[in-house]
Amino acid sequence: MNAAAMRQTLDTIAEMFPDARCELNHRNPFELVIAVLLSAQCTDETVNKVTASLFEKYKTPQDYLNVPLEELENDIRRIGLFRNKAANIQKLCRILIDQYGGEVPRGHEQLTGLPGVGRKTANVVVSNAFDVPAIAVDTHVERVSKRLGAAKPDDSVLEVEKKLMKLVPRDEWTITHHRLIFFGRYHCKAQNPKCEVCPLLERCKEGKARMKAALRKPPANKTKRSAAT
Repeated sequence: MNAAAMRQTLDTIAEMFPDARCELNHRNPFELVIAVLLSAQCTDETVNKVTASLFEKYKTPQDYLNVPLEELENDIRRIGLFRNKAANIQKLCRILIDQYGGEVPRGHEQLTGLPGVGRKTANVVVSNAFDVPAIAVDTHVERVSKRLGAAKPDDSVLEVEKKLMKLVPRDEWTITHHRLIFFGRYHCKAQNPKCEVCPLLERCKEGKARMKAALRKPPANKTKRSAAT
């Protein structure tokens, strides 16, 4: 994909999802770190249900360390991999207190040094909490980028991120991240994408193949009549 094609793609998605934003509820950088950590292999909807009570009980890193691990595990039990995540939260909180005065560091390298915080999480935090342009590549962003030709099917997550950073103007990195997520979450879904009404169908080889296959498929009632004869 060239820059002109990317521009048209970005503008189209912007028209579709003008209100795209981070859907993880949070009030400060610390809560955002916890929410993104919990969101791994879990829906934002479930995370928000859990953090509604979690963030009332735990407001500071020290609060998470004042309870037994088992209690924290029980508080986030509805989250996938809750035992591992609870352990990482307590380890992360200990580092924040010991090394950063209880505050979330602003540097990408410092963030990725925290337990349970990978490159994607760090990108989400720096962009949403500290207004540093970044493109976090989650499953939605990766899928959409590959389907629309911004990246190759066999590209790694890091390669997808680097290609998007080259194609998208730096001051649009963060909002593009949100718009691609909304496009992938609500339109270009992993299963049953809305190809038949997609304004970007011509850019999507997979979508065009789906539509051709759908045209070749015989009507269900005709198939039933044939089976009956």
